Parts: sequence; structure tokens; C-alpha cells
Amino acid sequence: MPQTVRTLEEAGAWLEGLINVERRPDWPYARMGLDPVRRLLERLDEPQRGLSVLHVAGSKGKGSTALLAEAVLRAGGERVGVFTSPHLVRWSERFRIDGREVEGERLAAAVERLRPHVDALRAETPENAPTFFDATTAAALLLFQEAGVQRAILEVGLGGRLDSTNVVEPAVCVITTIELEHTDRLGDTLAAIAGEKAGIVKPGVPLVTGALPDEAARVVEGVAREQGAPLARLGHEFSSELHSVGPDGLAFRVRDGRLDVDLRAPLLCPRQADNAAVALAAAGRLPGAPPVEDLARAAVAGLASVRLPGRIELLGRAPWRVVDSAHTAASARALAEALARLPARRARLVLSVSAGKDLAGILDALLPGFESVTVTRAEPTRSLKPADVAAAVRAAAPGTAVRAVPNPHMALRAALEGLGEGDLVCAAGSVYLAGLARQVLG
Repeated sequence: MPQTVRTLEEAGAWLEGLINVERRPDWPYARMGLDPVRRLLERLDEPQRGLSVLHVAGSKGKGSTALLAEAVLRAGGERVGVFTSPHLVRWSERFRIDGREVEGERLAAAVERLRPHVDALRAETPENAPTFFDATTAAALLLFQEAGVQRAILEVGLGGRLDSTNVVEPAVCVITTIELEHTDRLGDTLAAIAGEKAGIVKPGVPLVTGALPDEAARVVEGVAREQGAPLARLGHEFSSELHSVGPDGLAFRVRDGRLDVDLRAPLLCPRQADNAAVALAAAGRLPGAPPVEDLARAAVAGLASVRLPGRIELLGRAPWRVVDSAHTAASARALAEALARLPARRARLVLSVSAGKDLAGILDALLPGFESVTVTRAEPTRSLKPADVAAAVRAAAPGTAVRAVPNPHMALRAALEGLGEGDLVCAAGSVYLAGLARQVLG
């Protein structure tokens, strides 16, 4: 490893040498914490200070909500930085300024600024050193400070309470949804998971939530009361009403106090109307938010052309080509509902599922809509073996044609072969496959 990071490739190689909790499902949750990232930010002169931060947590929809909020704020004329995770193809996708991925040279320079401090902390206390996510969070904050963005949108990586992003003093907090997920780390009840997500709530800071299950809502509302955080809930203080959904996207209406606006977005998933309502409610509660009329105009303009990569994303129409990172039963059901609205004759599925996911639930949701399935392995260490997934497909849907093609690029190309203009191919089951599919099918 060179003494100085000069290129994006060198920056990526150095970061990969850190502990990457995203790729270590065995890493104990108790080993996570905010002390390493706090010490790193102290050495960097607290780049998070002075940023107007929108902090987004949730089991599902948090990445979409972050990008929807970005679209609204940018359409209103604001400079916006966004930090999301995980990435689909390149780790540099996690960093966006002014609606674009940060240039490699700028990102490498940010990594080089923090590298000596991370190395020093690793030498001081190896057992409590900054992780990959600590370092990338710090890099994002450095970039946003340097660019002088007016708003910074940070997506929580895991949970909330112990997540690296929870070092900021946010202007608005968001919790999109709460489901049973990461139960080995966050707890095996909705209440326990809600407690971890609500760890981002700060005293007096507005909190916006999506529609939460009753058990989770009670916990979140209790934390909001304790912290004196003004609470706005989807279905209570603000609402989303879906008018129509089809191949050309969504038409819906958002009401929030004096705000009452009809919106369109080129998105296939009806649930994105709720995410858009949450994003709009959050944007309207930021300090210095524009008047209601201007916010409505920004929402109309921003959402009309928004893109959500890898989230029930329509890449083409002849044949229909759809990519989704669906890796839970709930997200698979949402995908199946969206695909059912496309006028496709034949439908083929390319599937890769990571270990520890609800394979049975995913198959139960998806298989009825497809005549054939190509099983592959998008990530060599995290993905289930294709033969095992193929066996599960055969057991769940004996009449469905299934084949195992371990190489994901070959699997995607094979699924395309022979399809006509009115047919459909969909790649789903993991973030890793969604990233590859966007390249192959796009």
C-alpha cells in the first residue's frame, strides 16, 4: 500500500483493509459503537459541525427516501450532499453532491485526509479502531464540509443507536419503516428493533416517520416524548393518497398541513408514494425550509424525473427489464405487485439470495409470477449456493423451469436469450445482483 492515497483505486484498496461490518455478518453487534468514529472526527476538527443534516433510518425505504428528499431539495435550488449504503457496483456511489457521484480525485483526497488519523487510531487501540463504515462516514462529512452543501442527507447503515452516522446533530430525523430484520443484531421483536432505530432521535429535533406497526410505533412515540421531539407520522399528521400506478409511474397526492400537492414520479412501486410523502414532510421541517407554495413546486419538479437505482427500477421496455435489490419477503411482495402491472407475456427471473435471508418468503412472493428461474451467485462469499437455491425453487414450485448458472453475468445474458419485445426479465434477490444487472441489462 502506498504511503499516500492518490487515486480512487488506492483509496478503495486502503478502505478494504479496514474491518467491514457489512461483509462480516458474524461481527458482534456489541462490538459496534460510536467511540471510534467520534475519535476520528475529533482528529479531523469535527467536519459534521455546521451541517444541516437530514438523518434517515428504517428497515426498508431509507435509501429511497434519502434520494427522494435529495430530488425535492435540489429542485428547490439547494446544494445537497447524500451519503447512502450499501453500493450497487462501486463503493464511490455512496457519495453524492449536487445530484452526482463525487469525482474519484476528490474522494481519494478526502480518504487521504483521514487515512493517517485512522492508521494512528488503529495503532493506539487495534481492538477499537475505526471500521470501513466509520471511515466512509467521515469521508462523506469531509466532502460535504468542503463543498459547502446547504443540506446533508445521511442514511443509517445498520440500526441507528450504534450506527456511525449517529454522531451528527441532525436538523430532522426520519424513521421510514420497522420490520423484523437483522434480528441477530438488533433484537428479535419489533419493539427491540424500534428501540435501536429510535436511537437517532435527538432532543427537540423534529422526527418524521412512515407507517409503523403498533408495537414499534409505541416505542418510537415514547422516545419522541422523552426527547421532546416534535413528531409527524404518515397517516396522522401528513398523508399520501395513491391515484394510479402503471408502466409510466405513480400519480399520488401528499397532504401535510397547508401543503396539498398532486405529484407524479416515474417509479413502479406504489410504496414509493409513501416514501415520497415522508421525504417531503422531512424537507418541509428543515430549518429555513421554503414556503409551502415553493416546496410544492420543488416536489412536482424534483419527483417528475427522479431515479432510484436498483429499487424496482425499469431499465428498458422491449423486452421489459426490471432490476430490484429485494432481499426480504416484504420487498419481494412489493416487487411482485409492481411486476403484475406490466403487460408482459412471458416472465423470467434471475435470482441470487444472500445467506441469512428469508429464502422461503422471497420464493413464496416471487415464483407465482415467473415461468422460469435462473439461479446464480452474485457475491462469492455472501450468496447462497445456486444449487441449494435451485433445489428450494423446485420444492416450492415444481412446475417452474429452473437452472443454476453460477456466473452472474452469464446467468443474466442467458435469461435474455430468446425474449421478445413483450416479454420480461427481472433480476432480484440481492443488492449485489442488482448492481451487476444494471450493467448487463441496462
